[in-house]
Amino acid sequence: MTPRKSARRTLWGIGALALTTTLVACGGDDPATPEASDLDPDADLSTQSVTVSNWAGYMAEDIGDQFASETGSSLEVAEHATNEEVMAKLTAGGDSGIDVAFVSGQYAQALNEAGLLEPISDELVPNLTNLYPQAEGLSHDEGNVYSVPYTWGTTGICYRSDLVDPAPTSWNDILEPDPEYAGKITMLSTERWLALPAQKALGYSVNTTDDGELAEIQEKLIAAKEHLLGYDDTTFYEKLISGEAVMTEAWDGWCGYGMAENPDIKFVVPDEGSDLWVDTMVVLKDSENKEAAMAFINMMLEPETHAWVTENVYYNVPNEAAGELVPAELKEQFPQLDVTPDQLAEGESLIDLGEDSTKYTELTTEVTAS
Repeated sequence: MTPRKSARRTLWGIGALALTTTLVACGGDDPATPEASDLDPDADLSTQSVTVSNWAGYMAEDIGDQFASETGSSLEVAEHATNEEVMAKLTAGGDSGIDVAFVSGQYAQALNEAGLLEPISDELVPNLTNLYPQAEGLSHDEGNVYSVPYTWGTTGICYRSDLVDPAPTSWNDILEPDPEYAGKITMLSTERWLALPAQKALGYSVNTTDDGELAEIQEKLIAAKEHLLGYDDTTFYEKLISGEAVMTEAWDGWCGYGMAENPDIKFVVPDEGSDLWVDTMVVLKDSENKEAAMAFINMMLEPETHAWVTENVYYNVPNEAAGELVPAELKEQFPQLDVTPDQLAEGESLIDLGEDSTKYTELTTEVTAS
């Protein structure tokens, strides 16, 4: 049975907790260029134990047994429901007890700017060579200096092809829908994604902080609200299955959950374009098990291990060797898994906006409370 992840993107935007500005003081002299520790490539990993914090269902249940078999090191898994939950642990001060954390791209960026991350060792993570070249140019961390991309994807419209004619091609199809679809549309409530349809429909960046542009975005979102069934980040695909909704703003992987149960559910990236989101693996600077932590990341980049994510969670992975193992029939069932790295790279990467992130919190409050 395909695991259903927790609401892993819920509250992704909230100012990245304004981390860029409030945490940098905790870092070193040059937090954007982390100083590498003196790691031992010949360390006895059997003497180290790794604690990994990840979203539920985001890696195989037997991953600990695999890690122990390959390295001799033990693995403990802690689960977090949101980026904010794990960030609170990592930034509370002192030893968090976490060696490796799975966080979304702009959060990795903020943690690095706070001086809290260990640079990724090419020597200890040789499987970095399995990544697509496009995965080395991600805006939050060009060159994968302090983070390793685990999954990537985009946002679009998930819809019932048997109930919507013609098929949606524009963000305005959910913002200004045909009257017959009014009340049968949902949008994401997480603040950076609530804004995205209007941003792209108006031709603006997903990272805009311009007050005039944000005012236009807010106005368009408030006008769209009257056509909505509601805001839904986690069960929209169930509403599509039941027919309660006919079009939803959706992350590509989550749309796949609906596709698995109803072949009439389709996914499209609107003509105006969309985002490129990335979930990453990072090693904490205060980890006392850095060599084993690097070994864990290296194992996760093994083709068979990384392909598990696509085959079970329906998310694309930036791993060329893993992609070659994904069955053709799975890509036929879920076309969003058959996109190329170049196609994904056309999306605009979300980055941490520092203090300006609060503008999106304010925008979301104004829209949802209107």
